[in-house]
Amino acid sequence: MRTELVTEPGDVQRPNEDFASVALPASGRGGVLVVLDGVTPPRSGTGCLHSVHWFTARLGGALTELAVSLMDVPLVEVLSGAIVRTARSHGEGCDLSHPRTPQATVAMARWSPSAVEHLVLSDSMLLVESPAGVVTPVLDDRLARIPRAALATDALVDTHLRNKEGGFYTAAADPSVAERSVTGSLPRAEVRTLAALTDGAARWVERFEEGTWTDCLTFVRRRSAQALVDRVRELEREDAEARVRLGRAKTHDDATVVYAEL
Repeated sequence: MRTELVTEPGDVQRPNEDFASVALPASGRGGVLVVLDGVTPPRSGTGCLHSVHWFTARLGGALTELAVSLMDVPLVEVLSGAIVRTARSHGEGCDLSHPRTPQATVAMARWSPSAVEHLVLSDSMLLVESPAGVVTPVLDDRLARIPRAALATDALVDTHLRNKEGGFYTAAADPSVAERSVTGSLPRAEVRTLAALTDGAARWVERFEEGTWTDCLTFVRRRSAQALVDRVRELEREDAEARVRLGRAKTHDDATVVYAEL
């Protein structure tokens, strides 16, 4: 089994709000990969005493531990339980009902000798490759389908779209959002490779159009996860002035890639 894990902050002066892990149960039969992308808070605050990277570290840790120790529990229930555990860690000074309470996107997979399960919530993504080399992206595209005009201000998003019916969902303090995840399962024999990416790394495909998702997975296999992040950084620097591809997006975003050949 080959695994690679790379996570790099968009700004070295700020903490990385991504989380990544790969874990194997003590039996050696199966494993888990988890990727989270913390949602950068607005200047107006989150109603919470804790930072986004505090939140992603705890949610990611809880997800990893529960997924690998409770291999027979469905991933939706694992995510729900991890959200509950993390919410209890906040304390009385945090308003967990605030629409911007610390939150994150989720992409995770778990494999056993018989099956490969997956779960994706919001705009991190998972790539699943078959033994024949067919790459299937597992995406939660609800945010991408929202008209840009509806995303014009934080107030519009928070009032009408964030964790709302008809909008998009992230893992925050409400465990019921786990039911909104994109989930599935495949026979173990039908999966050769997995790769999970935050949207900062997925810019290689989605913003800079360097290739398809199949090309992206091939790039990581042949050149490494670090090489993919390095190429994204190079493309960001090249477009930093003209902003043909970047537009109004931040020049550099936290970027994470987890790659696993099963």
